[in-house]
Amino acid sequence: MSKNNNIRLEVMQTLQKNINEFVTKFLISPEKIWQPTDFLPNPQKDNFIEEVKEIRELSKDFNDDFWVCMIGDTITEEALPTYESWLLNIDGVSQTENNGQDNGWAKWIRQWTAEENRHGDVLNKMLYLSGRINMREVEITTQHLIADGFDIGTASDPYKNFVYTSFQELATYVSHNNVAKIAKKKGFKMLAKMNKIIAGDEMRHHLAYVEFVKQIFQHDASEMMLAFRDMMKHKIVMPAMHLRESFETKGSIFDQFSIVAQRAGVYTVFDYINIMDTLIKKWDIDKITNLSDEAEKARDYLMKLPARMYRITERIVIPDTKYDFKWLKPI
Repeated sequence: MSKNNNIRLEVMQTLQKNINEFVTKFLISPEKIWQPTDFLPNPQKDNFIEEVKEIRELSKDFNDDFWVCMIGDTITEEALPTYESWLLNIDGVSQTENNGQDNGWAKWIRQWTAEENRHGDVLNKMLYLSGRINMREVEITTQHLIADGFDIGTASDPYKNFVYTSFQELATYVSHNNVAKIAKKKGFKMLAKMNKIIAGDEMRHHLAYVEFVKQIFQHDASEMMLAFRDMMKHKIVMPAMHLRESFETKGSIFDQFSIVAQRAGVYTVFDYINIMDTLIKKWDIDKITNLSDEAEKARDYLMKLPARMYRITERIVIPDTKYDFKWLKPI
């Protein structure tokens, strides 16, 4: 193991000492947190069918772009097994310690996963009840995404992984929050509230991973700065990067999905840049001291990056092409 890897392991072990505090502060017990059934028609009640009919009627008012965004968000959330297995492979994370007890980081990841699992569950059921979606095609895409796996460019480096999760949790907050705003404008209160509360979970998780990185900066500032630079330099790979459909469809449809998300105002390139800028400010990287020469250059690169990307992004034109997603075709 290299010197840098040894230091990373020591830092992870140091942070792990307070993992129960992180769990208590940033995660909520199953008995206290919301559950999917809180937002869905109750099949044990006599008005179940009427509530389903209401969802189907309200769903007719939304265009295809909106439903494609909802589907993409749902599939991303339901590919959770991929993310859990990836995070459990980080240096410093182990399913058990030598005494057979939970490794603190594994405990965090499993409980975080349990919270995240509710998002895909409730979104999937809402798509099903809407009557607008070819659920079989959605299910095929979800199975492909989990089976294919993906490489987020972090290997087993905990520093890079926590940059990724800090970024990605905020990106999912933005996406779900924007879906909530659209649903609210259309008068679909149940869908708006559901996505708003999912967004709240994502923000809470984002704040946890931001705190992890803050503490790493206190222990190993130069290496943390280099990890942050590397992740921003190579760009954050979205979990849905390898979205694909069934049978004859070849290659990823992520580019088409991304265009639709930007056109709908659910998640745009400007959101990406704003998230980057938010992380730079939350981690106060302009104030960090005692950096190596390479880390100082990395900081300079990071400080200039949002403005540079913004100038490039301003010239982008979003096409109005209508894409023929199988998810919306009748069975």
